[in-house]
Amino acid sequence: MDIQQITVTDITNIGDPFVLRVGDVYYLYATCFSDGFDCRTSRDLVHWSAPRRAYSKGERSFGYTDFWAPEVVAHNGRYLMHYTARRRSDDTLLIGVAVADKPEGPFIDVTDGPMFDFGYAAIDGHVLRDGEQNYLFYSRDCSQNIVDGRHESHIYAVRLDPTLTQVVGEPVLISKPDHPWETASEDPRWNEGPFVVKRGGRYYLMFSAGFYAGPTYSLGYAVAEKPLGPYIKAKENPLLYSQGTLSGPGHNCVVTAADGTDYCVFHVHTDPAHPGQDRRMCFCPIEIADGVIRQK
Repeated sequence: MDIQQITVTDITNIGDPFVLRVGDVYYLYATCFSDGFDCRTSRDLVHWSAPRRAYSKGERSFGYTDFWAPEVVAHNGRYLMHYTARRRSDDTLLIGVAVADKPEGPFIDVTDGPMFDFGYAAIDGHVLRDGEQNYLFYSRDCSQNIVDGRHESHIYAVRLDPTLTQVVGEPVLISKPDHPWETASEDPRWNEGPFVVKRGGRYYLMFSAGFYAGPTYSLGYAVAEKPLGPYIKAKENPLLYSQGTLSGPGHNCVVTAADGTDYCVFHVHTDPAHPGQDRRMCFCPIEIADGVIRQK
């Protein structure tokens, strides 16, 4: 993508930005390196309110630290937040779900445990609603996934029940790092941060690969005819990668404006010379059609 068309915001010291549009208002949630999540609001994606706490670790929380990657969906008149946290009993990263009456919260955990535990670390939960079927895409984290002696993160999907709070059946492997741009980090290797958009009967899986705190972090996509795949990775990957002043673009979402324009929202390193956890939110308009994602 042409970096000249990318809007760089003043939202820094975050990661994994997710934007929900409700009417004319955009709500931003992100990893913010605390014991919970904040919410900011905007009407133009550029100018944002001061952060207000949307979710705080409480007595019902299964997690005690590493609260990452919140995503919020409107459902049955309420709002559900799926997020990652580290379980206090064994330090395993898992996905939880909390509920609120308003998009700005406060969000309260639905139960005192994670959504599921398949016996390995799971992060970056993303909900796809497809007619009457619901799915959760997530990353099987490299912290507890070793393949041929190497740590790897793989993307899986599993069906959800109608409440979007419980999984149904067994997960399906969707994607793993197997292309050169995805394996440049050597060990570990990542496929993470899944986000799925449906357009024209096709499913577009956007995902990140490479080390989040280094210049190898990049954004790509794959396309399928069915929600559970098989997904074919785009030949033009990576879609976004380090170039010029843009360092480590990744972990995106897509938000559709009132005029129908799709925007890819993602983070980059705030200081390209010293990449790390401090990241800045960016966005750019995109087109998703005919099996291709391109800059608009």
